[in-house]
Amino acid sequence: MNFHSSRKPLRKRAALLAAAGLLGGLLAVPAVTASAGTPEACSAADADIYRPPDNPTAAPGAVVACRRVDSLPMVVGGPPLDAWKVQYGSTDGRGRRVSVAGTVVVPHKPWTGAGERPLVAFVPGTLGIGPQCAFSKQLAGQYQDAYEGPNIAALLNAGYAVAATDGQGYMDGQVHPYASGAEAGHAALDMARAASRVPGTGVSPDARVGVWGYSEGGSGSLWAAQLARSYAPELDVVGVASGGIPADLKQVAGNLDGQFFAGFLVDAFIGLSVTHPDMPFDSILNDSGRKAVKDAESLCAAGTVSRFPGARIEQYTEGGLTLDQIYALHGTDGTTWGDAVAANKLGAGIGVPGSGARYEIGFPVLQYRGLLDEVIPARTAGETRRAYCAAGISTRWTTYAGDHLTSDPHAIGDVVAWLGDRFDGKADTGNC
Repeated sequence: MNFHSSRKPLRKRAALLAAAGLLGGLLAVPAVTASAGTPEACSAADADIYRPPDNPTAAPGAVVACRRVDSLPMVVGGPPLDAWKVQYGSTDGRGRRVSVAGTVVVPHKPWTGAGERPLVAFVPGTLGIGPQCAFSKQLAGQYQDAYEGPNIAALLNAGYAVAATDGQGYMDGQVHPYASGAEAGHAALDMARAASRVPGTGVSPDARVGVWGYSEGGSGSLWAAQLARSYAPELDVVGVASGGIPADLKQVAGNLDGQFFAGFLVDAFIGLSVTHPDMPFDSILNDSGRKAVKDAESLCAAGTVSRFPGARIEQYTEGGLTLDQIYALHGTDGTTWGDAVAANKLGAGIGVPGSGARYEIGFPVLQYRGLLDEVIPARTAGETRRAYCAAGISTRWTTYAGDHLTSDPHAIGDVVAWLGDRFDGKADTGNC
């Protein structure tokens, strides 16, 4: 089995089991419909948005293809809007050109605040690892298993434009590199770059930019924060909000193994095998493991959770390898699985501008979590917050009286208000 190029789909995140109930009532509300009048330049067929080039050459943020979206059924309670699906250029963690899909959404109501209409780069939470689970498809009603339409609606109601990336690996025939930080951060930043280059959006390249994500999106948004200064220095990023952050994958994996949300762990190893094709993966799977990979790639969020509750990684490996035993395995370049996992830890090598740190962050960061979060250990969240505070980065910390799923919608109002203050130029010294 070739884990780098030809895999089928999956989807992931425990959120949807409860999210099905949470959104079930919301989805009964009439869908927001986009208006007519798309420029002819955005007339690609829907299939073209998801067909990856054989040899991607587009520069980061360059628009490869775009098309008008007639309606966004997932954006419940939002204002009249215009929306576009976009394929755009990005780079993977090794600096190679790739194509990514996403959605740009702009409310009809004219922006009356200071300067240009602000832009929020939105990174969705866990949806699955197969292309059928792409956020842009779900927003447009092609598949209904997502749960963050209300987040998008709240941003639009505040007057902001939204650039929502699918993330890398959701093009036809691909597998999403779930849990890979550089890929997630690049995709988010390049989606923000692409928004102003889509004909008809009216988004300015000089717009103030905020980034927001929860759970997998929390990791992706915080990676965007760490990479923004070096990777996309022309973007005017004024604040990043990240919730439910799986910042230390080893700690999160240990928490998930054998637990209800073990499907996330299955997805993570598959995702990391995509970005690390030289690591042993196929060779350590038993028959159950090969079946698990096939199932994971064919499911989305709720299906992944229901397929793997209580699963342990030993069930899927030859000789019943534990997590620690897998971490010790070497790839052909001498890198271990432990190295590959540790490279995605957030909060390492960070500092303020001028510090000489690998990742310099010159804007405020909001971090938040649910006090009853059963997916992300409290230790992980606490260590990440302390690392940011110790580095001198303006960091605001907020908690909610909810679990992993419910803390996402609970935080919407606070996050939109916090981003609004950043767009208004208000200072935030944090609460370290």
